[in-house]
Parts: sequence; structure tokens; C-alpha cells
Amino acid sequence: MEPTGELALAAEFPTPDREQWRELVQGVLRKSGADFESLVTTTYDGIRVQPLYTAEDAAPATGFPGLPPYTRGGRPQGAVAGWDVRQQHAVADREAVMADLENGVGSLWLKNLPADRLDDVLADVYLDLAPVVVDAGADFRESGLAMLRVWDQRPVLAGEVRGNVGADPLGVRARTGAAADFAALHDLVRKARDFPDLRVVVVDGLPFHEAGGSDAQELGASLAAGVAYLRELTEAGLSAPEAVRLLEFRYAATADQFLTIAKFRAARRLWARVTEVVRAPSPQLQHAVTSPAMMTRRDPWVNMLRTTIACFGAGLGGADAVTVLPFDHAIGLPDDFARRIARNTQSLLLEESRLAGVIDPAGGSWYVERLTDDLARAGWAWFREIEAAGGLPTAFPLVEERIAATWEARSANLADRSDAITGVSEFPNLTEPAVHRDAAPPEPSGGLPRVRYAQAFEALRDAADAAPERPVVFLATLGPVSAHTARATFAANLFQAGGIATPSAGATKTVEDVVAKFRDSGARIACLCGSETSYAELAGPVADALRAAGAERILLAGKKSYATIDEYVFTGCPALRVLEHTFEFLGVQR
Repeated sequence: MEPTGELALAAEFPTPDREQWRELVQGVLRKSGADFESLVTTTYDGIRVQPLYTAEDAAPATGFPGLPPYTRGGRPQGAVAGWDVRQQHAVADREAVMADLENGVGSLWLKNLPADRLDDVLADVYLDLAPVVVDAGADFRESGLAMLRVWDQRPVLAGEVRGNVGADPLGVRARTGAAADFAALHDLVRKARDFPDLRVVVVDGLPFHEAGGSDAQELGASLAAGVAYLRELTEAGLSAPEAVRLLEFRYAATADQFLTIAKFRAARRLWARVTEVVRAPSPQLQHAVTSPAMMTRRDPWVNMLRTTIACFGAGLGGADAVTVLPFDHAIGLPDDFARRIARNTQSLLLEESRLAGVIDPAGGSWYVERLTDDLARAGWAWFREIEAAGGLPTAFPLVEERIAATWEARSANLADRSDAITGVSEFPNLTEPAVHRDAAPPEPSGGLPRVRYAQAFEALRDAADAAPERPVVFLATLGPVSAHTARATFAANLFQAGGIATPSAGATKTVEDVVAKFRDSGARIACLCGSETSYAELAGPVADALRAAGAERILLAGKKSYATIDEYVFTGCPALRVLEHTFEFLGVQR
């Protein structure tokens, strides 16, 4: 091998091609009865994610950071500058605000605070150093004007004011169903002209995400909202560059790190196309929020892991500001510990993990580049469909219908645990004490629904906890531990996901062993758990003996049918429906 000055790894071996790799993989899969297609996953936007990506998986050129189409970042220095750590506050608590700012938070997101409390909450804040984003829903005009007065009355130069007064009439329409108040938007735009670097409009993708929508649906709907605002503002007399400068986009970041990375990159590319058309090329200002829909009330500590991954994805995707929701967000108002963990999550990723040490960390990954392209195309197609239907707000009925269909599909995957939720639908802990928090202010309703992925299973857990006696399903384990542990563990996970206790017979040798343990359990339902061998020999006799001992319903962990079994549980079975049947049989109120 002649020296070339470059390190050629494995240069002495022939270069394999994709087909050779595929044949080898297929050979391994064939032994387990699977095929190559089982390695391909399909997103809710119909994007097929392959198990391997190579240089053959072409994607359009992404350019350079800070230049159109801004796929690699809205700033020339990319992620090296880090991102703005933005903390949400939903109650007027001056001490909590200052604690955050003194411990790593760079900006504030004040949500649904009364307009007359803004001055007091921000009394100790240096407003030339800490940007403020106001989010008051339908009251955006009053809160926006109040925030403008605060900035005007403080010793801060107009050119130093950063943040957003939070006008989002289309977001209000999505949340409440009320008509979009564009007159209030125009009033705020006029009043905010003295602050050259202040944003006025938030294009919020969260309502579409929180209704159960897909990533492309969130992208397309937010793009349509952004275009609708450009139309409104330019028709009111602003130039296209002036209108573009007033907008900030808000997107959800989820625990799917690669889809999150791709979504933020695709969003910048899509908005770059819009601003190119209106002859006002400008990077999209992005605010990432860890997904409220993915947060759980049960085993909320796992939310710390979910939000860490989501923040990681948003940071690598190039978001300008990131809000990590506290782990107890789905339960109520966060306590001091939850807020501290939320801000320290970002500090750890920025300072210790050094995510801001590379300009575009995901750039050049064949998978990420292709996924970004696929997602951008899907989002653009959905945007064009909305525009063809009259644009927002005219097309809201279409948006609601399409997102409802996606939520239905997602709900089916959640119900059979294809989309697993750790600590809720998988590996629940019935003995863990519940976490209690003060109630958060009520959220607006009347428009798109606000869902959480764990809500169906958590409703069953709540019902089981509230029952006079916790519902029980006895695990009739057949044979030694080695013979039944896999299926017994599976069955225990499934039933405990609904709050159902699962006492087990343990290691057994005879039918009488199983029956004796069943009588001790006090259960009315039993689930047989064993191997195919033990089923062939014992399923029938054990089921008959259990019925004679008082079992009113018999289930079996496995797919093979036996005449004496009432229902079967197995990987991919409709787990939620099985739990609901069990609750109905036991008379547990839901």
C-alpha cells in the first residue's frame, strides 16, 4: 500500500457494497424468522427510516452555517455560541425568577401572568441583560402593552431590549377556537416600533404538536402561520424585511433525538425558502420547548431523561433558545428542585458535555441529512396543502381533521405498546409514592385538543389506585423459573401498566402447586405463564383446575390458542384493550 498522506481505514480489504451488507444481515435475520423489512421503521409522516445510510443516500447541499438555506444554523458560528437557556414561569414569583437568572438561565418565558404583575415580577431583573418573552394567550395585547411599558420605564436603552411580546392570534385560534384578533396584533406592532430588536409575534407550533400531530404537520402548520402573519403585516404597510424581523418560531423537542435534530434543521430550510420568495432572506429564530405531550405524571423522574435527550436534539439541531420543562410539569407547578434540574440539564449539556464545541455537530451524517430532507419535503407538502385550502386561519378544519387522524394512529401504537412509555406502559412501579404539586393555572381550551401520550394508561392507574381494593391478576407460572420468567415478566409489566397487582405462583412442579398459590392470592383472574413445552402439557389441566378453584377468567401469555383460555396477551397485543376488559370484568370504575 503506497503512502498517500491520508489514513485509509481497512484499506487492505475489498470495499463492500450495500447489497453485500444486506445479504449478510438477511442471513442473520432469517434464523429468527424475521426479514430485512423488520429493520425499517416508518414515522407518522410516512418517512421510512432505514437501518443503514451511506453516501449513496443523497440529500441537497446544505450550504454553510449562517447562509441560506440556513439548514446548518442561523449564525455563522453555528452551535459554538451555544443557545439561550430559557426558563418558563407560569406564576408571579419574583424569587423564583431571580433564582433562575442567578443560576444559569439567560432569558425568561412568562406564561399567562396577569399584565398588572409583570412589573413586580421583573422588579429585580436587569432587562438589558435578560430577554423576556411574554405569553398571555388571548390576552396578548394587554400583556404585550404592559411589557412595553415596563421596558419603557426602566433605565434600559431601546436598542438593548430583546425578547418577544408574544402576539399569536393564530395560536389563540388553535388553542381556543376563537377568531384570530389581527387588530390587536397590528396595535402591538405599532407600539413596539421604538424597540428595533424586539420581536412581536410568536409562531407557535406547540398547539399542533400537543394535539398529537406529527413533526411534518407541526412544521407545515407553523410555516402556514408564519406566511399568514407576513401577509397581515405587509398588507398593513410593513415591508417584507420588517415583517420577517418580527417573527420567532416555537417548536417541540422530543425524546426522538434524530427527528428533533432533523426538525429544527428542516424548519430553517423551509422558512429560508419563504423569505427568499418574499425577497427578505433571513434565518429563522427558533425557540425549542421539550415536548409537553411526552411528559408523564407517573414515574415523573423518567421525564428528566426524556427532557435531556430532547434538549440534546434541539441543541444539535441549532435551536437559538431552549426551554427544558421541569420533570413535574404534567403534575402541576414545579418546585425549586424541579426548576433547578431543568436549568442544570442545559448547563450540563453546554458546559460539561460541550455540545456547543462544534459548529454543526450533526452536519455530514448521511442519516441526519437524508432525514432532514425527507422531513422538509413532507412539511412543505403539508404547507402547500394548507395554502391550497385557503391558508390559515381558513384551513383550520383541515388541520384539525388531519392531526386527529395522526393522533388516532399514534394512540393505536401507544395502546399496543409499539410506542413504549418507560415507567408507564413499560416497567411501571406500583409501589412508588405519587408526586404531588400545587395545581397549575388552567390552560385554555375549545380548539385543538391537548393530549399526553401516557394519558390512557395513567387514567387506568388512577382508577386502580382509587378502587376500594387494588385489582389483581394472578400469574399462574408453570414450571421452574427458567421456564416461565420471560412471559411472567412480560405479563406483570402489562397488567401493572394498568395499576393491577400481579402476585405470582413462583417456581411450581404440579398443578396443585399453582392452584394452592392461586387460592392464597384472592384473585378472580389468572394468567398462565410458561414455555411452549409446559403449555402443551399443562395449559389445559391447570386452566381447568383454576376454574374449579374459583378463577372466573383465564388468560395466557402467548399466541397459541387453547380452548379453555378466555384471552391472550403477547408482544403487540392490544394491551390497553386487555386492561380495559380486565377492569370491566372486575367492576373497577373508570
